Amino acid sequence: MDHLKLKLTVAYDGTHYKGWQVQKNGVTVQQRIEEALRRLFPSVKRIHSSSRTDTGVHARGMVAHVEVSKAEYRIEDRKLRLALNAFLPDDVRVMEARRVPMTFHARFDATGKQYRYSVWNHPVMDPLQHNTAWHVPRELDFERMQRGARHFVGKRDFRAFAVKREYELRSTVRTVTGCKIYKKDSMLTWVIEGDGFLYKMCRGIVGTLVEVGTGKLKPGDVRDILKSCDRARAGVTAPPHGLVLWKVHYRRGKAGR
Repeated sequence: MDHLKLKLTVAYDGTHYKGWQVQKNGVTVQQRIEEALRRLFPSVKRIHSSSRTDTGVHARGMVAHVEVSKAEYRIEDRKLRLALNAFLPDDVRVMEARRVPMTFHARFDATGKQYRYSVWNHPVMDPLQHNTAWHVPRELDFERMQRGARHFVGKRDFRAFAVKREYELRSTVRTVTGCKIYKKDSMLTWVIEGDGFLYKMCRGIVGTLVEVGTGKLKPGDVRDILKSCDRARAGVTAPPHGLVLWKVHYRRGKAGR
């Protein structure tokens, strides 16, 4: 059967989902998107994503691809996004939907990703940030955290900041190209970019830097923890609801402008 390939850029509030990937128990974002696709293209089986996000994690720029039978594709390209969103719940939106070459692969063609993590650093939680920021009531030393963050940049073994999964690649070496923290009033935002991320790695980085901010760890301890490859020496894993998969990068000409 003749097929064409679609690239979807998806945003979602992960509060009520068991993460991205289809599971036997609990509703996932992937499941909801596949259900919407089948309303338009009944023969669709599985979509393939650039990443997986954990239970409660959000996304602004998740990328996925799907193959659709040309015989079923009776919709105008410009109406595709509108049609898909009509079949999706309000907390999941297809931000962009377009045709791409059959050679495009959402995961294997990705060259990097950007994650953002929000911390509300105030004695009282802002109720409007309840689902999207980690409340840390203790005062944090911003300058100390910035100094600690610099140690994460470069090609490193991030074993000490991740949680092991059996199916993961043996190598725990990744390249982080940026780890910056921005402050606006009580809101702290981590912007972490790299070629790839281990399971719960971003949340391990944030949790550790928060402990640098409280004085429990010193900025230089980050370097020693990295060398140790010992998860027990790093800080806590920050909760999922503060994390957003912000953007997935692709090379020019690989369908990812």
